[in-house]
Amino acid sequence: MIHQYKLNGYNIVLDVYSGSIHVVDEVAYDMIALYENTPHEEIIRLMLEKYADREDVTDADLRQCLEDIEELKNSGRLFTQDKFAGIAFDFKKRSNVIKALCLHVAHTCNLNCQYCFASQGKYHGDRALMSFEVGKRALDFLVENSGKRVNLEVDFFGGEPLMNWDVVKRLVAYARSIEKEKGKNFRFTLTTNGVLVDDDVIEFANREMSNVVMSIDGRKEVHDRLRKDYAGRGSYDTIIPKFQKFAKARGDKSYYVRGTYTHNNIDFTNDLFHLADLGFTELSMEPVVCAPTDPYALTEEDKPELYRQYEILAEDMLRREREGKPITFYHYMIDLKHGPCIYKRISGCGAGTEYMAVTPWGDLYPCHQFVGDEKYLMGNIWDGVTNKDLRDRFKLTNVYARRDCDNCWARLYCSGGCAANAYHATGDITGTYEYGCDLFRKRMECAIMMEAARGLGDTAEKNPEEK
Repeated sequence: MIHQYKLNGYNIVLDVYSGSIHVVDEVAYDMIALYENTPHEEIIRLMLEKYADREDVTDADLRQCLEDIEELKNSGRLFTQDKFAGIAFDFKKRSNVIKALCLHVAHTCNLNCQYCFASQGKYHGDRALMSFEVGKRALDFLVENSGKRVNLEVDFFGGEPLMNWDVVKRLVAYARSIEKEKGKNFRFTLTTNGVLVDDDVIEFANREMSNVVMSIDGRKEVHDRLRKDYAGRGSYDTIIPKFQKFAKARGDKSYYVRGTYTHNNIDFTNDLFHLADLGFTELSMEPVVCAPTDPYALTEEDKPELYRQYEILAEDMLRREREGKPITFYHYMIDLKHGPCIYKRISGCGAGTEYMAVTPWGDLYPCHQFVGDEKYLMGNIWDGVTNKDLRDRFKLTNVYARRDCDNCWARLYCSGGCAANAYHATGDITGTYEYGCDLFRKRMECAIMMEAARGLGDTAEKNPEEK
């Protein structure tokens, strides 16, 4: 399978199963499109006819191009066959090892964001804070079920985890106290809305947290529209100076600013550029996932503009790189040479198998987006995974289990997409959230184009004839 597209002056050909990227001229682009289903002599005739006004397109040149295409095919870099389908369903049958937990240390929040999947931090239930004893047991559960894995991931999540900050600090201290004895290395992530960030949070997080996720939606009018406190006041003015100080103090440690765009701001690149102008360089902006009847839900009519916005972002990021002022966009972070192994490309994030969410009272769910849905209760941190049938369903929820993905060129980049989004859109964890798929494919086209530009030593916009 191949995927061909044109973007920012580049003619790009992706060989799906080998992952090879080819940037070619117009003639080769057209010939590759015809190669598998058109006799070679007919391809030459069609090309000579189409490019009759070009002196540099000759019979000899076209035959050489056909030879080059054949060589790429024979070397496994073009028109390669799918060799992964036969092994896809064996991958997740091999182990019950858990490598990451999302600790819901606070089912409460000091903001009242309208689009929050957690229902204002409560997850459709009572407000609650995780006790140190529950959190400690969760860490022990992770160690006990991690097999020979050394690196373990723990996300402090909410609601707003800073509303239970003392417990977070005690849990980190406990984890550090058992690392050497257990032969483990804990890597922590903190996700926060910023309202309670202070010097103590910054100092501790910069010492102990491998990553910090800061929630900002962008421009003041955009952010304050949906991210309000319980008095109806926007939170932008409160959090921006705190997050600026936090990000600057991170130094070379990871962080990223995560926003959500909605129907209200489909010009979301302006929010990203606003954040960049405030000094934030590690950025993410996610499309809202909500009921289609919600007033801020994305619509089919929004898609063309959203596609254009992703292109604007990619081209501007190349410009910034050229000027020595780069920014990172989470969804454009791909590595064409040393990216995820084929296990990850097929199996995805590991929700419900390698990764689970823990509620304040110790229940286990496949991930944070399933918390509160009793159909997806997997067990608890004392008894372990008791709903083994559910775990087995998630083990088999890979890209090959989703029939809608069969002909999708991007499936080895998204691994079939988010099971929670699929469930909320279709009622089935092996379904597909089509709107999200369309946006993902566009993001991948932009990300691949950027890698192609870098590979050619080109971070500026070019015309095809200049390549």
